[in-house]
Amino acid sequence: MSLPSEVHYSTITELAPLVRSGEISPVDLTEAQLSRIEKLDPKLRAYATVTAELALEQASQAEAEIATGNYRGELHGIPIAVKDLCFTEGIKTMGGSAVFADHVPSFNSTVVTKLADAGAVLLGKLNMTEGAMGGYNPKLDYPENPWRPGHWPGASSSGSGSATAAGLAYATLGSDTGGSIRHPAAVCGTVGLKPTWGRVSRYGVMDLAPSLDHVGPLTRSCRDAGMVLQAISGLDPNDPTSLNDSVPDMTAAVGDGVKGLKIGHDETYTTEDVEPSFARAVTEGVKVLQRLGAEIVPVKMPERLREYLEAWPVICTSEAAAAHAETYPARADEYGPWFREWVRMGSEHTATEYARAHELRLMCNAELGNTMNDIDLLACPATASAAYPVTAEQLYGPYPADRGSWMSRFTVPHDFAGLPTICMPAGLTDDGLPASLQLVGHRLSEPLLVRAGSAFEQATEFHDLHPPV
Repeated sequence: MSLPSEVHYSTITELAPLVRSGEISPVDLTEAQLSRIEKLDPKLRAYATVTAELALEQASQAEAEIATGNYRGELHGIPIAVKDLCFTEGIKTMGGSAVFADHVPSFNSTVVTKLADAGAVLLGKLNMTEGAMGGYNPKLDYPENPWRPGHWPGASSSGSGSATAAGLAYATLGSDTGGSIRHPAAVCGTVGLKPTWGRVSRYGVMDLAPSLDHVGPLTRSCRDAGMVLQAISGLDPNDPTSLNDSVPDMTAAVGDGVKGLKIGHDETYTTEDVEPSFARAVTEGVKVLQRLGAEIVPVKMPERLREYLEAWPVICTSEAAAAHAETYPARADEYGPWFREWVRMGSEHTATEYARAHELRLMCNAELGNTMNDIDLLACPATASAAYPVTAEQLYGPYPADRGSWMSRFTVPHDFAGLPTICMPAGLTDDGLPASLQLVGHRLSEPLLVRAGSAFEQATEFHDLHPPV
């Protein structure tokens, strides 16, 4: 059977009914994706490992199951990919590091198991920064931003952002410790949904900083993100930090709109130190929500936010050093210069410094709670800028001495607090690069985020913009 010419940019929401009815074959869909990966990925380098044989095997199984009436749900027969820190049985899982170049797990991470249980087809593992931090290992590839070569692809889940935007997977998984679901989603022009901390099990997912790490989807629509999140959420006996709260229907309220919702917006926070057309896209996005019936409530972000953000590198480096204790410093030379320096810094922080940073984190959480006390959602940018020019030398290291925490002011506070957020395309800057609007919710409010994000999508056409690949 023939596929539509631009089926690679379809959403899961569009494809699922066609797959269920037999109008589209999972095998044909998977073969088309593998062909597109073969054609485009040598330049984009989104994939660390392509699992073509496994994908075709899973697609054939899905097709047979669906044909006999054993339909598992909307992900059944849909080709997806995961960040290369999610353990996959019998398949290399490198975490972006030459230290783990030969690491082949003997079991699947919980998220990979849950996707398989949903009937999804695994196309492969996606490139990422080393250790899920900021720089890449020089022995491994880094992904290109499909919107413009030589531009920032968005931190650690960069392969996930690139693949989703370029039509090389219908959904991907990323992880977010300081913004690494939202940054690549924002600069590559996709949806990124960071769940409540603990909503998704981290069992079998390589740690960067366990108290900050979140796993979540990047997709081409908010409803798609809700579907993927529902599939991977839930209590996991293998992860004591996973939440016991029941998993609701993440997409049940799609179509209910935003009328009557109170959405907070700190205009100074949105526009300060932000390129004007990038900030304008966010403020115009807020006006769209207002026209749809939301009440826009002026709020103020914590006044000491700059000070609070300085706690993040202390916490993250310290926890990264603990996570890599078996290989650093024993195999320090195999790490790239960027991440090696990050772990070194963490190994030298004192308990007192970590305790002080934790105190600042708690203070930030309390003030952010006050900011959000009387609102349903908070609107702000997802990144501090659109994609910017980068060189291989910058991406591979050494660690930049002038790196500051202020660039993560739109993401780190919500990692500190473990709050769920969704970001979605909000147009293009004057330079023709994606801008993004982020909505932040209260704990376990993912269905509301999917609902509000979907309302924004239905009122705009930004999600239909695709990179010129």
